Amino acid sequence: MLTKHLSFSVVGKDEERWRSKNEGALFKRWKRATSVEAKAPAAAPTPAPAQPSDLLKFLAINALELSAPASDALLKSRSSEWFQLSGHPGSLAPAGPGTVWKRRAAGDHPAHNPERDAYEALAACPHMRSAIPRYYRELEYGGENFIELQDLLHGFRDPYVMDVKMGTRTFLEEEVSNARARHDLYEKMVRLDPNAPTEAEHAARAVTKLRYMQFREHCSSSAEQGFRIEAVKVPGQPPLTDLQKVREPEKLTATIAHFLGNDERVRLAITTRLREIRSMFEKSEFFRQHEIVGSSIFIIYDNERVGAWLIDFGKTRRVPDDIKITHREPWQQGNHEEGFLYGLDRLINTIEKAKLPEAAEPDVSR
Repeated sequence: MLTKHLSFSVVGKDEERWRSKNEGALFKRWKRATSVEAKAPAAAPTPAPAQPSDLLKFLAINALELSAPASDALLKSRSSEWFQLSGHPGSLAPAGPGTVWKRRAAGDHPAHNPERDAYEALAACPHMRSAIPRYYRELEYGGENFIELQDLLHGFRDPYVMDVKMGTRTFLEEEVSNARARHDLYEKMVRLDPNAPTEAEHAARAVTKLRYMQFREHCSSSAEQGFRIEAVKVPGQPPLTDLQKVREPEKLTATIAHFLGNDERVRLAITTRLREIRSMFEKSEFFRQHEIVGSSIFIIYDNERVGAWLIDFGKTRRVPDDIKITHREPWQQGNHEEGFLYGLDRLINTIEKAKLPEAAEPDVSR
């Protein structure tokens, strides 16, 4: 029977010993795979595909068989598939039974790690600790910094997985503070949609970073719905990762229906869990004080269990003390609204009404 959400197991002594003994060997093998990929001859330029989240990359290359602890042999057999899928050295490495290491974002200041800070604060928050992957520690290895997190796929067997990017705005205000129009962003916009620039932008052959980023949000369902489906994986099929341009409500509904497979128990369990997360979010002091930009909801189920968690806090920032955010109001420069709850409201509504077309009854009248 399906449960409403996953329980979190306490790390035992055996697991601690395993991590201490094997983490170095696993990391070295992972690093070798990264180095080999980085030195491979460059392929002919091709349009960049939509990239799934790091956790979905990890899911896809592990062939949905993460009920067994990561081992040297397991990692050896999967590392090449991992980096072939992601197209660049990945940011996650298997760490031990039920954990992963996530590499620190390249652009972070050495003294500032927003994702670590967010996980540590949320892990200490009684309203939110069950809504995120279990956070273990920050560590340095081989000259790089990581955080160790619960592997959300651990213990599931042949699961269904969906990664949903939340919010009407998935870029930081500081990223678009420069009002200078740029030719490179105009060229990117034209490649995606030749009709998108205005007459003035065509004449200048340049657009601002803000204009380009808002254009990208409108290419997906983010701007209108407050969420976009990054990727979906169902058993026996390759992951769907080209979903960022799925923006029409009926297509979003159809994609989610494909994920649910018309299983009413799953639908009820997922919507119950998402409402629980929404309630925790609204009670959390942390979320009253922070904008949650570019985070995702990671949804997993198999024949026995259902789980959903908030992930990816690399762009979470504290707002000024005099700013009060609702996470539902439209964004204007300086108000720090990102539309997280606006999107979560609509995601719940979409899941509630998503249903596959019923198979037509065979015509036996002839």
